[in-house]
Amino acid sequence: MAAENTGKRVVIKIGTGVLTRGSGGEINHSVLAGLTQAISDLNRADNEVVMVTSGAVGAGLSTFGFEERPSATNQLQACAAAGQARLMHLYESQFSHHGLKVAQLLVTQDDLEDTRRRSNVLATLNAILPHRQVIPIINENDSVSVAELKVGDNDVLSSFVARLIDADLLVLLTSVDGLLGPDATSESDIIEQVKDVESVIDFARDEKGELSVGGMASKLLAVQTSVSAGIETIIASGLRPDNLGDLIKGGGIGTRFTVS
Repeated sequence: MAAENTGKRVVIKIGTGVLTRGSGGEINHSVLAGLTQAISDLNRADNEVVMVTSGAVGAGLSTFGFEERPSATNQLQACAAAGQARLMHLYESQFSHHGLKVAQLLVTQDDLEDTRRRSNVLATLNAILPHRQVIPIINENDSVSVAELKVGDNDVLSSFVARLIDADLLVLLTSVDGLLGPDATSESDIIEQVKDVESVIDFARDEKGELSVGGMASKLLAVQTSVSAGIETIIASGLRPDNLGDLIKGGGIGTRFTVS
């Protein structure tokens, strides 16, 4: 009899502050290499991984000579168009070192709200996931999604994806180790476990980077929706790639939001 698959279905969201350095959108290649290594290890350990990545706008700044994130929507869309190509090339190159390939899905708010289009997104993911040598990578289609460039973020998108595919775990990787309590005196004073998300909503602090759209408040909103759907959620630092495997196993450094 074949051994039962004991792996988990995991959605991992990687924030802009993890992938880039400074206001110019320079890619943090060492972190990217570490994350793709860690995700490849999860894949080999029988886990199904779906990635939701930010960073397209930041990755495209240099294409047009911008030294910081522009404010004009059309310029943001141009940066996203160029950055998507660059970002996927980098992911493809890094995962190829581990014998893996990538598949990109670009979605808009309409794709999430319309029943038929939402079903199409799920059908696509269900077609990809059985092919364990392929890592699906999802991002907002920022080059055409005007409203999302203004107010949207990939924390909410990752929560939607986790609920859509009935994930076991959602991991939100950001530039901090987790959620800080009101009495925290250092960045390491994180809350390790939360059983009631409502009790920590007011703890959100604005740790957005120069290129980021979301913040801790956005992450807690994503946590609320995923936990209410029965999906354990973790906020942790993507700058600690070696920590990812431990997080999936129930340990590691981060804030874990449990389900009742």
